[in-house]
Amino acid sequence: MFHKIKNVTPLPQYKLSVQFCEGITKLYDMKLLFDKLPVFKFFVEHPEEFYNVAVDVGGYGIVWNDELDLSCDELWENGEKVDTPFDGLMSFSDATALWGLNESTLRKAISYGKLVNGVDVCKFGKQWVVSTEAMQREYGKNA
Repeated sequence: MFHKIKNVTPLPQYKLSVQFCEGITKLYDMKLLFDKLPVFKFFVEHPEEFYNVAVDVGGYGIVWNDELDLSCDELWENGEKVDTPFDGLMSFSDATALWGLNESTLRKAISYGKLVNGVDVCKFGKQWVVSTEAMQREYGKNA
């Protein structure tokens, strides 16, 4: 199973904060790759380039350029989980993609009381968020 990436933020000392669609954040230390994969020593010679990281199209990895990238699996498996106030929360669009549902299904679940506003879901401006726990309770494990 792919753990799609929502956002990546470069941090000092060659670390990355990686937010996954499941509502989990992991800290990944790039220095561990410098000896294993010498191509990443590029960042030692050009430290400013480290900060040009972006999420790859589709969220299946991160990229710096055509030659430097990392897969979502590498970041998930070797990243260290960090606790944030947003753990376990995801947007409706992420939740529906992970569970193979339509956003209208979640909106109807709110109107029918299956997902409780302020407990399971919350709206911030125009964006709805839902807890992973509520999604698993109502729709089982994601696909």
